[in-house]
Amino acid sequence: MSQILKLVSLPISIILICLGIMTILGGHITPGGGFQGGAMIAAGVILSIVTYGLGNSPLEFSHTYIEVFESIGALGFIILGLVGLFAGGFFLYNVGADILNIIPASIQAIFHYPDNTNAGIIPYLNIFVGLKVFVGLSAIVIAFAGFKKLTEEDVEK
Repeated sequence: MSQILKLVSLPISIILICLGIMTILGGHITPGGGFQGGAMIAAGVILSIVTYGLGNSPLEFSHTYIEVFESIGALGFIILGLVGLFAGGFFLYNVGADILNIIPASIQAIFHYPDNTNAGIIPYLNIFVGLKVFVGLSAIVIAFAGFKKLTEEDVEK
């Protein structure tokens, strides 16, 4: 890759990651959310990996790092779903914005997002979905970038 491409790709990657985070955090009041923001963050990481290569990328992720973030995303989604199940009677019931009036006010207050939109658990779900999408798309590219094409000489050995 050229030096100009390497010089420009890192700032663009950082901008993409910041825009993805902004999309995730504002997903409950604007178009977008967890999937779109996670894909934007992954695009920033993928741009860095494609430009610099897997071993030289400034945004380097180990296998353990990816496993931890994927587990956090999955467990967070399941835990929020179970909170809705136990508190409201339905899996992923929106505890903070109780439309059936069955959740006590003290439990609802836990899930009020700071912007007072009464979005309930939706912003938190966006965060966990964003983590899952970011890690999933990044892991695919990291796996393909780490794949070494076997030559005929390697096969004979």
